[in-house]
Amino acid sequence: MDERHRFGELVLPYLDDALSLARWLTGSVTDAEDVVQDACVRAYAAIGSVRQSNPRAWLLAIVRNTAFTWLAKNRPKSLVVTDDNDLFEQAGLEMIDRDQPATPEAALIAKADAEQLHRAIAGLPISYREALVLREIEGLSYQEISKVMAIPIGTVMSRLARARSLLIQRIGLTGKGKAGAA
Repeated sequence: MDERHRFGELVLPYLDDALSLARWLTGSVTDAEDVVQDACVRAYAAIGSVRQSNPRAWLLAIVRNTAFTWLAKNRPKSLVVTDDNDLFEQAGLEMIDRDQPATPEAALIAKADAEQLHRAIAGLPISYREALVLREIEGLSYQEISKVMAIPIGTVMSRLARARSLLIQRIGLTGKGKAGAA
């Protein structure tokens, strides 16, 4: 099998996932596209030697490493901003229970909740945000996250627990205040 065919089988089916992860890590659609392009070049260069049973996790690991290299090169370490509100709104709206009636009021509440979720996720430290996105948005298992992030499964579990705890603190408390005011 030639490299182009193998690239098409191992990489192309997961480009949307790669772009989604890159967007969460960089906070920008434009930067994410640059990262994914660089990651695809790296993946193509390594395609002949890859013996992966999980090509999605392999590609996301390349995207992750490429994103951090790109961020270190192109952004000051203290500045990581996002300009992609649509991405976070979409991710938040996907989490809403689709069985609820789609009234204008429900849509407005859903949008506000999505914006709150966006701010809370974007405010997480990068290591927590990364683990949370890989698990909750990309749907990777703990073992796959461990491989992608090159950390022990126990560390994955603790980062997810801390990320969820921080989200509960940031979103949960304000949610209780709204319920009490009604």
